[in-house]
Amino acid sequence: MKYFGKTSVGKRKKYPPNFVIGAAITGVMLLLILMSFFYTPYDITKMDSASKLAAPSLLHLMGCDNFGRDIFSRVLKGMENTFVIALLTVMIGTVGGVMIGAFTGYFGGWLDEVLMRIIDVVFAFPSILLALVFVSIFGTGRYNVVAALGVAFIPSFARIVRGEFIKYREMDYVKSAQLAGVGRLRIIFVHILPNTFTVLMSSIMIGFNNAVLAEAGMSYLGIGVQPPDASLGSMLSESQTYLFSAPWYAVFPGLMIILLVLGFSLLADGMKAR
Repeated sequence: MKYFGKTSVGKRKKYPPNFVIGAAITGVMLLLILMSFFYTPYDITKMDSASKLAAPSLLHLMGCDNFGRDIFSRVLKGMENTFVIALLTVMIGTVGGVMIGAFTGYFGGWLDEVLMRIIDVVFAFPSILLALVFVSIFGTGRYNVVAALGVAFIPSFARIVRGEFIKYREMDYVKSAQLAGVGRLRIIFVHILPNTFTVLMSSIMIGFNNAVLAEAGMSYLGIGVQPPDASLGSMLSESQTYLFSAPWYAVFPGLMIILLVLGFSLLADGMKAR
């Protein structure tokens, strides 16, 4: 029995390099986010006039901002806020998109025509634009951003799931289930939906990336997470004035956004490759 590169039943499944790198980056980011729920080196609202724009040091690993607040602590909380908002956004988009895509793709007919025409109209507008309209009507804040982005993400998931259901509804095993008298809901959620998980998971990863960038963009514009709460986007906005005098103020929040997006992008690519 060989153990190097093989198992007792054959070759060990190899993961694509981009999947491994993506998993490593994402794992580190998730550990930092998990840490932020329980611990930050400093209170993110604590100001210290003597530490304004202090450079990175052992006391302040990422330096301090223009109010003397610890950037590392605020980056941790900013990552937490971004992750939670992106996660809730994708959950809303996925659930809504799966329900619409599953029923329109399986039943077709007038239901498909009506709902997909509405989806096409909504999909014609960029999700960030729809979110901006939503926030301008209902106001700013974390939960309004979640609702706005979640609704805006539904069309993309609906189109993907619908395409998968149209493909699978003509399969022999589905026809056999129909002839056997299996209920439609059971066919939809037990026989077809599990077969869409690979494509759906890849889409969820991409959707998460888009949600991270959308949240950062909205907070950058001042209509996302509101002060004194921390957001990576708002930190980038605040740091503009100090790009040359205190570049670390912008570098670290920007780097965290890049790593979050890069990690999930590589995971999505790796899942496709498998």
